[in-house]
Amino acid sequence: METLIYVGAAIGFFALIMASIALHEIGHLIPAKIFDVKTTQYFVGFGRTLWSTRIGETEYGVKALPLGGFVRMVGMYPRHADGSLRASSSGLFQNLADSAREFEHEEIRPEDEGRLFYQKKPWQKLIIMFAGPLMNLLLAFALLQTLFGMNGIVQPTLEVTRVQECVIPADRAEQVCQPGDPLTPAVEAGLQPGDVIVGFNGVTVENWDQLSELIRTNYDRSAQITVERGGSAVELPTVNTIVTSRPDDVDPAKQVAVGFLGVEPGSERVAGTPGRVVETMVDMTHSSIVGVINLPVRVYYTAADLVTGQQRDPNGPMSVVGASRVAGEVATTDQLTNPDRGSYVLLLLGSVNLFVAVLNLVPLMPFDGGHIAGALWEWLRRGLAKVFGRPDPGYVDVAKTLPVAYLVGGFLMICGVVLIVADVVSPITLF
Repeated sequence: METLIYVGAAIGFFALIMASIALHEIGHLIPAKIFDVKTTQYFVGFGRTLWSTRIGETEYGVKALPLGGFVRMVGMYPRHADGSLRASSSGLFQNLADSAREFEHEEIRPEDEGRLFYQKKPWQKLIIMFAGPLMNLLLAFALLQTLFGMNGIVQPTLEVTRVQECVIPADRAEQVCQPGDPLTPAVEAGLQPGDVIVGFNGVTVENWDQLSELIRTNYDRSAQITVERGGSAVELPTVNTIVTSRPDDVDPAKQVAVGFLGVEPGSERVAGTPGRVVETMVDMTHSSIVGVINLPVRVYYTAADLVTGQQRDPNGPMSVVGASRVAGEVATTDQLTNPDRGSYVLLLLGSVNLFVAVLNLVPLMPFDGGHIAGALWEWLRRGLAKVFGRPDPGYVDVAKTLPVAYLVGGFLMICGVVLIVADVVSPITLF
């Protein structure tokens, strides 16, 4: 029975990811229709067509390989300035661009004039291409607002619930104190469970995040701590915090040197307002940006660990297969309550949508960000030409960036294969 639940949850989560991708493409489709761009196909998946139907000029359907989706808008690549489809000069990159241009223009009819994507105003192109990532951002917001609206947000408080007795090396297998381990600065200062920390080095502390940042950036310098104990303010003896290594808040795969005190905070559940959701999304977006930037290096190390048999980094990247396996694990673990299981799935799906939005805004082809960059460049140079009284420079030819698109596409394919294999052979587990 547990196996059935695991498989069902994994398949269900995978279907939710595919639904998110389908909605991403809907984000492109709707403004394309509004601005009267000729749109011939809307598909979820790639490869062989499993099912399709035609409504008007657009064919809607599902393909065999459920790892993405696309909207086919006619006229992505403009003709050359002289109206030709091939440039007079030749070369590998030029031939690649012109071959794609010729292939696309085979289905363009005289009556399509004015309906081609490249003929639309730059601001219309921006809206069409940005609407896909925007859909994922809205989905992430809706998922997180649902999560926080139902359960609220658990956040740390300034009340001390536990004082760590000794400084334990991070690489020690059993995280317990042993003879010879030094006392933590918290013990030396006399901190006690139930104390409420209200001041640190003369700074009035208002929340745990502020206190944590003050401690982390204090390194091994002196610390004067003020607590509220028994209704009175108490100045504790001055101690020195110590330097230790901890995972970075933004990039958990990276270890950073930080100041350490040795206390654990209490927690409280607060209302999940839209403002708090936006704050959470800003932090998650920062982490997603770091994840995208570090993706090539992390995939390389994942492949190296896979080949050498090393233990996989638990903070490393996962494919949709890995994320679906995590959902199955969450559904079957006995370490979470049913409400917590649902909360984790909502958080995981929200994180996936946020990452998809950030990834698609990378200003390179074939990402949406590549087309956005082209539209912005067209808008800028046409605007400058008008200001300085110069001739209209015409449309930006994004076909010239197709070699980059092929390189990026090839890289993404390699990443996908490596991560899927790793998620099957050496999956990341949470419990």
